[in-house]
Amino acid sequence: MYDILQQDVMYIPGVGPQRKKLLKDELGIQTYGDLLGHYPYKHIDRTRIYAIRELSADMPFVQVMGRILSFEVFEMGPRKRRVVAHFSDGNDVLDLVWFQQTKWVLQHYDTTTEYIVFGRPALFNHRLQIAHPEIEKATDVQLKAMSMQPHYHTTDRMKKAGMTSRAIERIVRNMLDKLTAPLPETLPPFITQRLQLVSRDEALRNIHYPRTAEDVRKATFRLKFEELFYIQLNILRYASDKRRKHNGYIFHHIGHAFNTFFYYHLPFTLTNAQKRVLREIREDVRSGSQMNRLLQGDVGSGKTIVALMAMLMAIDNGFQAAIMAPTEILAEQHAATLTALLEGMEVRVAMLTGIVKGKRRKEILDDLSAGRIHILVGTHAIIEDNVAFARLGMAIIDEQHRFGVAQRARLWNKSEHPPHILVMTATPIPRTLAMTLYGDLDVSVIDELPPGRKPIVTLHKYDSRADDIYRGIRQQIKEGRQVYVVFPLIKESEKMDLKNLDEGYAHYQEVFPEYRISKVHGKMKPAEKEAEMQRFISGETQILVSTTVIEVGVNVPNASVMIIYEAQRFGLAQLHQLRGRVGRGADQSFCLLVTPYQLSKDTRRRLDIMCDTNDGFRIAEADLKLRGPGDLEGTQQSGMMFDLKIANIARDGAIVQMAREQAQRIVDNDPDATLPEYQMLWQRLQQLKKDNINWGAIS
Repeated sequence: MYDILQQDVMYIPGVGPQRKKLLKDELGIQTYGDLLGHYPYKHIDRTRIYAIRELSADMPFVQVMGRILSFEVFEMGPRKRRVVAHFSDGNDVLDLVWFQQTKWVLQHYDTTTEYIVFGRPALFNHRLQIAHPEIEKATDVQLKAMSMQPHYHTTDRMKKAGMTSRAIERIVRNMLDKLTAPLPETLPPFITQRLQLVSRDEALRNIHYPRTAEDVRKATFRLKFEELFYIQLNILRYASDKRRKHNGYIFHHIGHAFNTFFYYHLPFTLTNAQKRVLREIREDVRSGSQMNRLLQGDVGSGKTIVALMAMLMAIDNGFQAAIMAPTEILAEQHAATLTALLEGMEVRVAMLTGIVKGKRRKEILDDLSAGRIHILVGTHAIIEDNVAFARLGMAIIDEQHRFGVAQRARLWNKSEHPPHILVMTATPIPRTLAMTLYGDLDVSVIDELPPGRKPIVTLHKYDSRADDIYRGIRQQIKEGRQVYVVFPLIKESEKMDLKNLDEGYAHYQEVFPEYRISKVHGKMKPAEKEAEMQRFISGETQILVSTTVIEVGVNVPNASVMIIYEAQRFGLAQLHQLRGRVGRGADQSFCLLVTPYQLSKDTRRRLDIMCDTNDGFRIAEADLKLRGPGDLEGTQQSGMMFDLKIANIARDGAIVQMAREQAQRIVDNDPDATLPEYQMLWQRLQQLKKDNINWGAIS
């Protein structure tokens, strides 16, 4: 069947071969369907004509109607001039100004024609003016056709070639004129009627040429819902298939290792949240299906204990377990923590990272394949081809967003059946983002801190108040505490006026000659970095000057102060992660965000949020709204590309939820995708996946 939406854009009036190439190269537009999917980023109300006396310089865009009274030309140097047209609506006058294409302006505009002028008003020398306005003849047809004007994204190359937003608008109008038949529907009536959605034909026509703001609202809602619905349908279908087709190892019982740890080695009473998560994991691992669970918990909430107890479930049933961390520092921290917690138990923990070489590496690999190692802790070295487990039953992935999809998938090949997977993150993920980024995972949340932890006091300090900061540091060290000092760079940058690590380290040595200071950054050799970290962990040094290398995995309960210089350079999620390095003991902890006085409005909002709350989920929601999903740490590394054309994960949470509920209903009713009433949906999903949607990485 012929699909007009596959028609080449070259044959739309106003395009032709050259513009066709430009549209393809710059925007990826080749067909009618591609052009329809290039939605306007905003609409401006062109239904009102203003009187000149109503205008002011703080108005965004306006249009007025009248005649040009006269022209003035001002020479501005070799081949440069400024043209000013004095324009009147019959009562008042404003100036229309051009600095470019002045010859064309003088040839095409006259003093006898009535025009509609559109643009942004401004004041210059106390006179109202509009620079480079849009001008059209005020014919009766034009007045009747005025509506909400669409504005389209273009590139610099397109603009230089005359392909402005207005040019795209005309091309889209010409295309819609050729689409005389209604555009095919892509959602069944039982969805559109239930949710009172306009038809796809109406939505696509009205998103490009609405008459009213209500037309824009209805069209936008329909198109956002459809975009999010098919993403959720893809995720939920994938998750359903995986649960049904991939059998998991069954852990029949809780045995000696788990009970011994729980009754004799557990260092503190589990919180109710930890107990709830362990019950959820227990149900998963005895169900016969492979567990795929995301464990979210703020910094210091006790995820490691939960992960260990999940691994002990595997060990009690004759399986091995692995925990994969993104950095050597974090892997070493996990190995040390697990070894200390399991001291005296017959559970062997080993560590495998890139720095484990030679004879030691061969011993670990031999013992692992023979089943003599129960828990392997490591970095991506765990997934190398020569690493073989005797019987891997449980895999823990820490800070999962730092691993690519392909890396995570390689864990599956380490066992006869896919091992149970527990993904952990201390980067709280807003619910709407989690439903899309990790939509096929069951989600558990540890939403309470262990007893005895005091909330961290966060303060915003200006760098001009250095003496106050130093007095606070001295007081804390006198009381036996330790201090982190974080700088954003290692070496001075000419592009950004930042305090750098080397200068900061030297300065702190001058200010605090009585104390010992360590320095750590990502470019140090691993052994050197580890030695410096151990000096701080052991208490040999009182101050650790560092870059963000300490953001993840450093656990020093005695450290009670985190000072972050140039805090305006960091995102909310990273500030929250850094702050989480303190507050891990029973003492009151402090986080100081140090900045210059001159800050943007958005930056002050970020810092205020940090000072107002320690709740990682509130911070993550705010970060999502401020920066958007594409900029959040983790979304690109995880493989999920937010190539959304009209929906916005940050602002459209309610639509995400609605889309997920509808998609879940479809998957529940038709898990094998065979029922005739749902065939439109499954065929559309296959078409989207084949055409242009990068959904393969959502896993």
